[in-house]
Amino acid sequence: MLPLEGITVVSVEQAVAAPFATRQLADLGARVIKVERPGAGDFARGYDETVHGQSSHFVWLNRSKESIALDLKDADDLAVLHQLLDGADVFVQNLAPGAADRLGLSATQLRADNPRLIHASISGYGDGGPFTTKKAYDLLIQCESGLVSITGTPDNPSKVGISAADIAAGMYCYSGILTALLHRERTGEGAELTISMLESLGEWMGFPMNYAMYGGTPPPRTGASHAAIAPYGPFHCAQGPSPAGGRCPQVFLGIQNEREWATFCHKVLDNPQLATDERFSSNSRRVENRAELTAAIERGFADRSVEQVVQRLEEAGIANAQLRDVQEFAEHPQLAARDRWRQVQTPAGQIRALVPPATVAGQEPVMGPVPALGEHTESILAELATRADQAATAAGSRR
Repeated sequence: MLPLEGITVVSVEQAVAAPFATRQLADLGARVIKVERPGAGDFARGYDETVHGQSSHFVWLNRSKESIALDLKDADDLAVLHQLLDGADVFVQNLAPGAADRLGLSATQLRADNPRLIHASISGYGDGGPFTTKKAYDLLIQCESGLVSITGTPDNPSKVGISAADIAAGMYCYSGILTALLHRERTGEGAELTISMLESLGEWMGFPMNYAMYGGTPPPRTGASHAAIAPYGPFHCAQGPSPAGGRCPQVFLGIQNEREWATFCHKVLDNPQLATDERFSSNSRRVENRAELTAAIERGFADRSVEQVVQRLEEAGIANAQLRDVQEFAEHPQLAARDRWRQVQTPAGQIRALVPPATVAGQEPVMGPVPALGEHTESILAELATRADQAATAAGSRR
């Protein structure tokens, strides 16, 4: 039995944050009914056409769900949603601020009829305050949270290459729902959860906030290096015979303490004196003298290929990596060795998908098909009609 088998989730969701949260629930066995607009559906369906003509975002976020097409501005369709919620354990929504209240879908309204309901709302900035109704998309939250200001190179701030704010909010919604389900198991009471993208990403900004608030200046933008640890990042090696993809030969390494620094100088660079050089004798001094440190390390790598440097790093027990592009990650030997790929059905054929990161011994995650828009509308409506007939029959027999 999967952990969430028997749990029904109804979600009025779109884009990334809420669908990411509910897909995690579906992976664990919950029944997730996704409510979409007739005609267009979740607008993430139209982000691109790269996966057999389908959106790369949508197929990632929506496997194992049922899709029902409802026009929530239509009284009859809204009544269907309320019928679904009568039998739901969890309701998730990321509608525009105020829209849920106007549709009678607030936590107060729904939990009055169903006290066991767990009601989760995701918004950009949260209720209350001057930004409550401000439009919120991932890039904008990355800007408002300060993430863009510390990402990139000294000359060019950059957004993170994935939807970090959406994913953060989705993960806190998911973990919040799991917490609320545990609480309900113990008390019988549902819960109201509110998650904002700004505050979710703000939690991830703990290190730079502390650095700025108590150090007086924000951590500098350092590209692929670390603002507060050195050596940590990319270092050039000798040009090998044919670096992958013609990329500049670099190795990435991360040294976490003085013992590792001394080992690195002695066993990798063959330069034990460097470990006690006054400029590099502590992490803070190495950060302060980063340019000189980088030059010293790259002199030590100048006559060695990436492969030779990596071999030395491995032998010395120093953490390291080579830069892979996304396609190379998809073919990563570690993922293959650990059997982390599965086939997932979509309306346009099968695709590869990674198994969820949290592995539960003896359990296989659901990883069911990605639904077509409104694919389950008729079957869900028929189920509701049967439920209504059964309720009427039961009421009649009690008379």
